[in-house]
Amino acid sequence: MTTTTSETTRGYDRFYIGGRWVEPSGRERIEVISPASEEVIGHVPDPVAADIDRAVAAARAAFDGPWRHSPPAERGAALTRLADAIESRIPDFAELFALEVGAPLAVGTGFHTLAVNMLRQFAAMHETYPFEETRAEGADRIRIVREPVGVVGAIIPWNGPVAAAAFKLGPALAAGCTVVLKPAPEGPLTAYLLAECVERAEIPAGVVNIVAGGRAVGEHLVTHPGVDKIAFTGSTAAGKRIASLCGQRIARVTLELGGKSAAIIAADVDPGDVVPTLVPAGIGHTGQVCAAITRVVVPRARHDEYARAIAEALAGIAVGDPFDPGTALGPLAMERQRDRVESYVATGLAEGAELVTGGRRPEKFDRGWYFEPTLFANVRNDMTIAREEIFGPVISLIPYDGGIDNAIAIANDSPYGLAGAVYTTDRQVAERVVREVRTGQMYVNNAGMCVTQPFGGFKESGIGREGGPEGLAGYVETKMINFGEETVA
Repeated sequence: MTTTTSETTRGYDRFYIGGRWVEPSGRERIEVISPASEEVIGHVPDPVAADIDRAVAAARAAFDGPWRHSPPAERGAALTRLADAIESRIPDFAELFALEVGAPLAVGTGFHTLAVNMLRQFAAMHETYPFEETRAEGADRIRIVREPVGVVGAIIPWNGPVAAAAFKLGPALAAGCTVVLKPAPEGPLTAYLLAECVERAEIPAGVVNIVAGGRAVGEHLVTHPGVDKIAFTGSTAAGKRIASLCGQRIARVTLELGGKSAAIIAADVDPGDVVPTLVPAGIGHTGQVCAAITRVVVPRARHDEYARAIAEALAGIAVGDPFDPGTALGPLAMERQRDRVESYVATGLAEGAELVTGGRRPEKFDRGWYFEPTLFANVRNDMTIAREEIFGPVISLIPYDGGIDNAIAIANDSPYGLAGAVYTTDRQVAERVVREVRTGQMYVNNAGMCVTQPFGGFKESGIGREGGPEGLAGYVETKMINFGEETVA
């Protein structure tokens, strides 16, 4: 459970498995480093394969026990209790999130409120989801039964551990599955605070097990014969590896992967009607969001006008201490992430993009992995910064010539297809863009990420959907039962 060695150092020395806090099998620890101070602010145990085996065994025992046969309303009540427990501790979650990931307190509050909303959505879904239905096939009576897929291995990233966990725990528990949750080693503290909430909510033992760790134990979980489905959120590169491993044993898999989402700007809208929603969608959470709108496709005749407006907006964004109420952007979560962003900026310059603003570490900080909000202009869509996910506060302004079809072609010329937006006053133009852009979510005259409706991507942005009944569908198997001509009384 929690151990506190000072006011600024926090840690956990056990895993949450089978409804209890259990000793780790190994002795190694994972240090949690503050991205704002570069100091160690916590620690958790570093798991080994045996710890994953214990967690899978606990999840299997719970699944084979009463959980999967429990009424959907009972499972919904458990999710409601979990949502209540998280909601009561949102300030604690926001503080830990600021410490370990560098997100401003307001961002942390929003992320964990999102998690609560997601859990509440699935808690109520038993009222509408067709777990059973009856059909007719000629004279035969057919029953369609949707049963839980089994034990789920849920692997979540560091940029929003509790929100990402809720996207998986909600549908998994609503369906009657049990879960082994493996958070990333860079964001374990909020995940173990989530475990405290699971305990407080009196979720039955083994239904939710939480073991934070790195790639080796993640791969052990993915290949474990006791796991029926993998639900993963993270990079496309990691998703490809997981998909290949799941394919070897035909394990079910849901992948929510990377993005390089585009906003198409029509010629009939002004920057003042676009920038207030577009900029936050591009650099919010310091750009560390898979659905960030990082390509802005504008008419060439209005390119310079938009470059000035976006640069002005970026210059007014407060970058600083995540605990300062005035901060809009905190640091990048890890040193390697800041180095990665810097390397992309260098590549953008080398390939001929125009750096309008940002592109460096703020001079006012002598420590912390901070980076200025950055805008590149006159970007070609074949440049590296327009094709690869940077995962930092970098926006690329891409001019297009001719009509809206050329803008659509640029938006679709990407290996990704997660989110997108169109800004226009013309309803016909909006309808054409939202239907033609190959992406999982589209916004009209707005930009964002809605996860209580089906969220997921086309192409290399993933497989499957999270949120809504489409999200629950990924955690059930469909069985057809033919009763013939009423031969059973």
